Amino acid sequence: MKKLCILIFLVFIMFLLLSSICYADNPIIQTKYTADPAPMVYNDTICLYTGHDEDDATGFKMLDWLLYTTTDMVNYTDHGAVASLKDFKWANSNGAWASQCISRNGKFYWYCAAQLKGIGVLVSDSPYGPFKDPLGKPLINNSSDDIDPTVLIDDDGQAYMYWGNPNCYYVKLNKDMISYSGGINKISSKPQDYQEGPWIHKRNGIYYLSYASTCCPEGIGYAMSNSPTGPWTWKGKIMDPNSASSGNQPGIIDYKGGTYCFGFNYALLKQTTSTHYERRSVCVDKMTYNSDGTIAKMPFWSKSGADQIGTLNPYNKTEAETICSSSGIKTENCSEGGMDVCSIENGDYIKVKGVNFSSGATTFNARVASANSGGNIEISLDSTTGTIIGTCALNGTGGWQTWVTKSCSVNAVSGTHDLYFVFKGGNGKLFNFNWWKFNNNSNSSNISKSGKFNSSVVSLIERYTKLITNLWS
Repeated sequence: MKKLCILIFLVFIMFLLLSSICYADNPIIQTKYTADPAPMVYNDTICLYTGHDEDDATGFKMLDWLLYTTTDMVNYTDHGAVASLKDFKWANSNGAWASQCISRNGKFYWYCAAQLKGIGVLVSDSPYGPFKDPLGKPLINNSSDDIDPTVLIDDDGQAYMYWGNPNCYYVKLNKDMISYSGGINKISSKPQDYQEGPWIHKRNGIYYLSYASTCCPEGIGYAMSNSPTGPWTWKGKIMDPNSASSGNQPGIIDYKGGTYCFGFNYALLKQTTSTHYERRSVCVDKMTYNSDGTIAKMPFWSKSGADQIGTLNPYNKTEAETICSSSGIKTENCSEGGMDVCSIENGDYIKVKGVNFSSGATTFNARVASANSGGNIEISLDSTTGTIIGTCALNGTGGWQTWVTKSCSVNAVSGTHDLYFVFKGGNGKLFNFNWWKFNNNSNSSNISKSGKFNSSVVSLIERYTKLITNLWS
């Protein structure tokens, strides 16, 4: 009995050590309705460009394109609208449909579908913009099929752009990336369930054409080829259609040793109404390949999403709009640059996933502004009703963009936790929130940036494992 009790205790200790593995929350953006995800890996960061369904949309009401970034697959920083239909003088006032951005020779080329007007291209020196239209006209204006562009730069330097609904086309882009040669080619070997939203990528010399499958509801299908121009061989579904979402659209990338598939559902909308509106929400899950290079079928978008890669360092200044999940809040352009969190009311909250406090925090700083009387930020661990480690009291500052830095002490906290900012106060809007930062005397950690345990923790686990083995024998 004594050995059994010791064994149970040691297993419990190992569970605590391993419990810092964290997962995302799908949908990954809650402050806006987002669609048509187009992820791009730039240096060590995922730049996630999305469409934007307006809050009052019934049908497709899309005026601009948004940008979010992440380095850990769970906490996404909101950069706001980095392009809009106004950047295309030839576009209509509605119809900022699917897009994709790609980098080449130090510039960023963003191919955007403008409903009924064709496909344009924007160019910038930075993935964050500003973007400008170098042509002043559509790059592609061939037919009403001209939506949903996707781009691949092949190993030999030749770039291709694909697009279309319900047919699929491609062109060979010139090296300037804003013109093409050889004419528009219609894919004769179009996969049997192709509908729209193509996404092109290459792996181990094989080309993959993924897409939204026959509507409605749309799943995600794919085909494979030994050539970027086909012929394409249909391989089935990456994700089956699901009645929970009339649409879907893939965006597939490799990042830090894993492959990830982005798409969308209507989960946020369905939390508020059973009526169908075009208010979509981007999701992500990990994708894997079979040994023969085909893609293993994924279930419909999970609620947990992708695993977190590494942890977040709370001793670096972190934008308040870096969010894993949230309730009630919105974001807006900030007078100090970037974005801030706004429309904060009593009971709203922000969750930041997998925050590594290391040896312990002592104080907390928050950059805030309020035209009213302010409110409080309750800082809690692991849930909205978890242990409160501090409360930061905030007074009015004289304006919604009149910023001050407020500080408060926090109780001793160490290790890795999900961090919740729970907002408390009176009626109406309380304050705006720009950034936050914890302070301590040491930034050592049991978890490295790679998300792996440091050698001391590995050694501890090995000792416990050995002891359990000896007891068991």
